[in-house]
Amino acid sequence: MSDIIIPTAAEVQERLLKGPYHQWLGLEVLSVGKGEIKLQARFRDEWVVNAAGGYIHGGILAALVDLTADWALVAFTGKGVPTLDLRVDYHRPARGDLTAVGSVIKAGKQFSSAEARVFDSEGRLVASGRGLYATPAPTAAPTASA
Repeated sequence: MSDIIIPTAAEVQERLLKGPYHQWLGLEVLSVGKGEIKLQARFRDEWVVNAAGGYIHGGILAALVDLTADWALVAFTGKGVPTLDLRVDYHRPARGDLTAVGSVIKAGKQFSSAEARVFDSEGRLVASGRGLYATPAPTAAPTASA
């Protein structure tokens, strides 16, 4: 699998922001590697579930876990991967901008797993999880023809 094309952060950013929900989340791709991605989501007042506490709704955190793990697989396969199953653990109330780090756990021919961790603006872990995804065949780098 050394012939896999790893998209650049700019390429992933362009693809990611085609989705209106991703635009609304204010996602920025910070870095991309083979099977790894780091995203930032800019805080929005609409994320707050409890005005008195000021903390972010768990659905936003779950979405970040899912899409970050998913896009880690995109960085590995070069193609979109549909979510089959998702597990999210919540560790503490989240506030402010969020950073999510995703990585591939196992890339399979039909199914793959990836994980993600979400951190608050102070670098504290607020949520983590892993997903199972349907995996297409990787996109191979073009070969030179004679």
